[in-house]
Amino acid sequence: CFRSLAVGGKNGYRIFSLSSVDRMDCIHRGGESPDVYIAERLFSSSLMVLVSRSTPFRMNIYHFKKSTEICNYSYSSNILAVKLNRQRLIVCLEEALYIHNIKDMKLLKSLLNTPPNPKGLCALSVSLSSSYLAYPGSFTAGEVTLYDALNLNTVTVISAHASHVAAIAFSASGTSLASASEKGTVIRVFSVPDGVKLFEFRRGMKRYVSISSLSFSADTQFLCASSNTETVHIFRLEHHSPSQESPSWSAYMGKMFSAASTYLPSQVSDMMHQDRAFATVRLSVAGMRNIAALSMIQKVLCLLVASLDGHLYIYNIDPQEGGDCPLVKKHRLFDGDDEAELEACGPSYAAAVATRTNPEPASSSYCEDVGVKRGELIPEHEFADGPVCLDDEQEFPPVSFQNKQLDG
Repeated sequence: CFRSLAVGGKNGYRIFSLSSVDRMDCIHRGGESPDVYIAERLFSSSLMVLVSRSTPFRMNIYHFKKSTEICNYSYSSNILAVKLNRQRLIVCLEEALYIHNIKDMKLLKSLLNTPPNPKGLCALSVSLSSSYLAYPGSFTAGEVTLYDALNLNTVTVISAHASHVAAIAFSASGTSLASASEKGTVIRVFSVPDGVKLFEFRRGMKRYVSISSLSFSADTQFLCASSNTETVHIFRLEHHSPSQESPSWSAYMGKMFSAASTYLPSQVSDMMHQDRAFATVRLSVAGMRNIAALSMIQKVLCLLVASLDGHLYIYNIDPQEGGDCPLVKKHRLFDGDDEAELEACGPSYAAAVATRTNPEPASSSYCEDVGVKRGELIPEHEFADGPVCLDDEQEFPPVSFQNKQLDG
């Protein structure tokens, strides 16, 4: 579930921890870099990846509890997104993707001349058993390339939509992938790794919208979609089984429509088989960028919405009845005259994994030569079973600063 939030802004970044609906604590304020527009945290560790508007081509990796820079990498053009899990770190440029081994930051693969991706759209699965990367597979059609970031090979290309893809997200298990089109009317869910369509939902028909985020619940039973409108939609992922009850008038009409759809144009037939939202949230402000996530807080399913207005909104969801969801709490992310810039760093699964163990002291030193494994960025024992937890004072060895320029 999602319990941590990283927020980049004019004066640096902040990390918040949500312990309950009513309590959200700022656990760190970082001023290492101004104008932060990408801030990604490795699970609940002290490892923080930052990109600043002052140097948008450079990625800095920090140990935020020690205020120490571990390394930095420069690229040939502006960084549009950074994704990371316990095995890989992905850097997305407009026409290239770089795959690093997160233990020692060795560059494993450069995917060059990828389809133009001006929004830096990509997703990385966070499950222990796999590390899938998804990114737009075409600039002219709604294709999604599914890439195995562990074995470094393309798995499949999914024909997700007729128009360009606007949003993609993996489930926590990495076995499902959700996508939304540029029009924002249809959201589809595919199985991973075979790319078979599992679900299809219609967000609306009246107007086209810009989908800003997609997010699964931890148990993959629900999927939420936020956009530039005032409504966040929550869909229930369940396959409908034939009713065992006595036939009703509505059931009879449903069968009639289903039968009739075989004689209708494919676009109309598809619409008749698309499910609608199970629950909705009405935001107080429309047209403002936001990022939404689903989380269990004190055994209650909640929707978290981080908005560019500088607030985190929490709504309760009825998992049985759905419908309109009430606002239960509003937390302020910035105070005074700070200007919030909530980017893709918003509520992320990686930042939400609970800590369970305390690490042992590490003795290896970080390698200054890329690709020579004389040491490790993160000790090997941190990658055993269980979530990454890097809170011990000895979790990182003495660091040699590394500056690396990647061309291409």
